[in-house]
Amino acid sequence: MTKNLTAINQFIYKSIGEWKSIRSTHTLAFQEFENSTSKIFIKHIDSKNKKVDEILKNHKLSFNPEIIAISIKWQAISDWEDDDISEGDETILIFLPKNENSGIVLRNKGYTESFVSSSNYFFEKRNNLHIKTIYKSTVSEEKISFLSNHVRSRFSVIRNQENNSVMQTSHTSEIRNIASLEE
Repeated sequence: MTKNLTAINQFIYKSIGEWKSIRSTHTLAFQEFENSTSKIFIKHIDSKNKKVDEILKNHKLSFNPEIIAISIKWQAISDWEDDDISEGDETILIFLPKNENSGIVLRNKGYTESFVSSSNYFFEKRNNLHIKTIYKSTVSEEKISFLSNHVRSRFSVIRNQENNSVMQTSHTSEIRNIASLEE
């Protein structure tokens, strides 16, 4: 890795592990409110992994030694469900730094619209990570902050691309399972 690409490396290093997530989502168009809890598992993936290679090929890119790849898996329970049915999924994120504080994120599936996507990311002065993704019909903006070593906060806004109206907002608090660091 290039020596001065420390911001994203440090952020990812701090994010590795198991997290409990408590999320509130407001869908403004339908005036609906959802609460959910999740277990989130974040881990490094070898940059030569076949899933990483597939994502790079989908974006017509080749291997670059400076990429950083992670897997995020989750199991979620929502108050929208009638039963306590747990739903899970996984996404692969590949960070391609442009400089110390910004770059591109490639995903095997989007956050808002479920298809291969790319985002721009940057760090502000307080080391909060901002990710912006432009999809076919929406724009997703997310801000992730460490409030302490073991507590993260995420805010997201989804806007309609055509008229820039806010469709959905959410706030998530994530608390690290410290025992998972000892395993």
